[in-house]
Amino acid sequence: MLSPFTLHARLLFINISHSGFLSRRKMFVSLSGQVQRSPREDTENKRAQQHETTDMRTRTRKYIIGAVSVVIIVCAGVATEQYYRLKISNIESRDGKEHLLYVYPNATLDSVLQAVEGTYDIATVRTLKFHARLMHFERPRTGCYRIPVCEGNYTFLRRLRGGEQVPVELSFNNIRTREQLAHRLSQQLLLDSLGIITRLESDSFMSRYGLNRETAVSMFLPDTYEVFWTISADQLFDRMHREYEHFWTPVRLEEARTLGLTPTEVSIVASIIEEETNKREEYPIIAGLYLNRLHTGMPLQACPTIKFALQDFTLRRILYEHIQYDSPYNTYKYQGLPPGPIRIPRASTLDAVLHATKHNYLYMCASAEFNGTHHFSSTYAEHARYARAYQAILNQRGIGRKK
Repeated sequence: MLSPFTLHARLLFINISHSGFLSRRKMFVSLSGQVQRSPREDTENKRAQQHETTDMRTRTRKYIIGAVSVVIIVCAGVATEQYYRLKISNIESRDGKEHLLYVYPNATLDSVLQAVEGTYDIATVRTLKFHARLMHFERPRTGCYRIPVCEGNYTFLRRLRGGEQVPVELSFNNIRTREQLAHRLSQQLLLDSLGIITRLESDSFMSRYGLNRETAVSMFLPDTYEVFWTISADQLFDRMHREYEHFWTPVRLEEARTLGLTPTEVSIVASIIEEETNKREEYPIIAGLYLNRLHTGMPLQACPTIKFALQDFTLRRILYEHIQYDSPYNTYKYQGLPPGPIRIPRASTLDAVLHATKHNYLYMCASAEFNGTHHFSSTYAEHARYARAYQAILNQRGIGRKK
């Protein structure tokens, strides 16, 4: 029988069986009672730890991938929504028609939107301003822009930022003076009437076109032109001169030369004719009459030139006191053509002068029937009869008589 000391001193090999485990584990019991694992068990534990670590890393990776996927999906959704809002119609016309938007110098996006809201409904102003920041939109460019019935934010902002303006229609007609012309042009363009007047009245400026301050308006042919709203005064004058030269083809120049007139003189004659009557069928006849007077050395004695000299276009009757007014435009007082046109004649009237009717008429008198037509005469005696009848009607109606 072993002593207790022997039992404690000696190492005992113990096979421990544990219910629920299929394998047996060998353990060594030291003198101090501590249990030490075998190398095989350490290896298995390491493998288990490695497996657990791998599982944890896998789960972490899945979590990260899932989170990133969610972020990507959310960002894609937001981007898609913004792109959709950028492209879809956000500006719609109230009356179903497109309109022109005029952006003046120093305009801001807010002032432009305020102008747009006058005729358009902006569904979301906030998104439009947001996209303006995304596009680094700072200030709209000056110009005239056509806004369609429906417009998306991107297209609207791109047009304003890039200055994609459209031409406007410039029309003028029935113009008598330089001041009227300047005013009419400045109403339709981003131009100051003073700048236009300054050029029209400058002999040095108009000399580049072979004209002077008196003949400057003859370069402007009444019509409808397409120009940019932001056109400069110099560009406008150059454009009008090109149109003027385009009209005066070699054929027309030869026709004017045959009549003994320059293009400017044709404009002067045409301007007097338009002031004489609205009956266009009479234009070639009146042109022939004035040409006859010019060729025979007779003064034109055209009443419209008196009105222009006096700058009183309300006169319904020219009296003796009127024809005494001293002005180079007074064709009763001075022989030949006045210094310049007394209005801006139409191109068709210029052609009427170039194709003047050949006849022997030297006199004309408005019809006493007040229908806008005239009686034409070759002799003064015949003309005097028409003149007395017409003056009698004027007296009867109290037109132009002194009180």
